[in-house]
Amino acid sequence: MLLKRLSDCCFAAINNFTWRSLLSTFTYNPFMEKDKLLAKVSEIQWCHSIDLGEGVVTPGLSKTRPLDDQELPAMRGKSVLDIGGWDGLNSFLAEKRGAERVVALDHYAWGVDMLKRNLYWEQCKKNGTFPDYRLDETEFWDPTLPGKAGFDLAKEVLGSKVEAKVGDFMKMPVDEIGAFDVVLFLGVLYHLRDPLGALEKVRSLTKEVAVIETSAVVVPGHEGEFLVRYYPADELDGDFGNYFGPSEEALVAMLKGVGFRNIVTVVGPPAVKAVPFRRSMSKVYRLIVHAYV
Repeated sequence: MLLKRLSDCCFAAINNFTWRSLLSTFTYNPFMEKDKLLAKVSEIQWCHSIDLGEGVVTPGLSKTRPLDDQELPAMRGKSVLDIGGWDGLNSFLAEKRGAERVVALDHYAWGVDMLKRNLYWEQCKKNGTFPDYRLDETEFWDPTLPGKAGFDLAKEVLGSKVEAKVGDFMKMPVDEIGAFDVVLFLGVLYHLRDPLGALEKVRSLTKEVAVIETSAVVVPGHEGEFLVRYYPADELDGDFGNYFGPSEEALVAMLKGVGFRNIVTVVGPPAVKAVPFRRSMSKVYRLIVHAYV
């Protein structure tokens, strides 16, 4: 389960490969030789697959694809906040889509020693106990921010102007983060222990629209109900850091409850069929909504 959380670190997506064409237009750093770049890339544990030019693509562990143009709002001339930026793929894509200012905000993926944390998780699994999440920012915290190496290298090579901000957005004052026209909240919600509080914080940071992508559930025979599935252990993808999966209806209601006025579902639940006399099993899928102020 080593670095298992990387499997869904970004909810950003690969089927359309629009990210390759977009990133290929960056002004690459002409002073870094390919052999040197390959050596630097090989030293980093990557979440995102980022085209760095010269045929070099970072070996990201994420199996999801970056959101395409139809799944994102217009960004040209906008300010964009990418919450949970990790290696920065979504931040760099926002920049190439014409955003005037882009800020990548992260702390967990950048500062937690994933190797130590996952060894601890494995021991908890063997013992049948729940991990103490508080250890992430004490025993497993590395102030040198080893997880930020991918972002820093990609930014240098791509000649990007994306700004990095280190901090837990749930704990940081709104004034310290600022408000942005577009807020990207991709693959983060279900990792948080207080999902409603998180959405409320996202609303406070959003001036126009927030894009929320999350693991979600639909239960045959219970479509239309306000459901939230709780994962007490590692039931979702073998990851102790996955906590909740809302239904589409629940997420929309939560977003309206924290102050968003109009919610548009961009990618909704798949079709499911209830089987009579059999227990209904929830279907897990990727839900994408745009929440407008």
